[in-house]
Parts: sequence; structure tokens; C-alpha cells
Amino acid sequence: MLKPCPCGSGLAYEACCEPYILGVRRPPTAEALMRSRYTAYVEHAIIYILDTCSKDSNDTIDIKQTKDWSEKSRWLGLRILSCTKGGLEDSEGVVEFEATYERDGLQDIHHERARFKKQGDRWFYTEGDIVPRTVVRSAPKVGRNEACPCGSGKKYKHCCGAVAKS
Repeated sequence: MLKPCPCGSGLAYEACCEPYILGVRRPPTAEALMRSRYTAYVEHAIIYILDTCSKDSNDTIDIKQTKDWSEKSRWLGLRILSCTKGGLEDSEGVVEFEATYERDGLQDIHHERARFKKQGDRWFYTEGDIVPRTVVRSAPKVGRNEACPCGSGKKYKHCCGAVAKS
């Protein structure tokens, strides 16, 4: 049975991102490059990640940090949120994506708006902006001197708040 491609395309790895990573073919679109770069992180193909960066952004890459992130993370999936331009006839494009991974037992989502430029017949990653996440509380915050929501009749700081603090 063929291995599914980590990029989530639904295709086999051998028919999807592997030819790009091996240099047999070039990604035809910005999204295809984005998918293959994610797959390169999963497969620890750091040279491909470096080779698909524009010369300007290549100077700012910390190779050791990139290698560590790739190798010390368990990659859980890629979700493409939007693509602006980046097609066959375009010279630049933006791909917004979320890459879910686990590291040191903690799961996280890398949410980025990545920019790409086409030079000749090759797409390159130029830069990206991390999209911040807003944490929304599921319940209102309990003040230290308010009654504990557990119903004990004690102040929160002397009840469940004391347990949470220690």
C-alpha cells in the first residue's frame, strides 16, 4: 500500500510531494510549494526547505532551529485556509495555512500567511506573517475574593483558587 502524502492532498506521497522534494519536478503553484514545504518538515528534508526559500529569506533562516523543529515535532496535519493568486500564470501569491504539530507533549498550531514569488519557472517562499490566536475563556474569570464557583461558600482564593495556584 502506498503511503499517503503528509500534505493532506489525498494522493500518495510518491505521486504528490516526493517528486518535488527529490527535485524530479517543480511545484507548479504557490499552494503546491506550500504543501511540499510542509511535507519536507514531516520528512525532515531540510535542504529542500532551504532550497525553496528566496535568497533574501534564506539569509535569515536558522538552520539548526529549522532542523530541530522538523525532527523534534510530530506533524499532525496541514490545512490550507486560503490562496490568493499563486497560480500557473501568476508571479506571486499568498497561502494562508495552519500546520498542526506536537512537541514535548504539547499540541500547537502554526498559523501563517506565507508569501511566494515565482522566478522563471520556480516558486520560492519569501516571507510569512504569523497569525495570532485570541484565547477566549469558556467561562467568566473568577476574582480572587469572589465566592468559589464550586459552591463551598469560601472565597475562591481559599478554595479552588488555592489548589490551582499550587
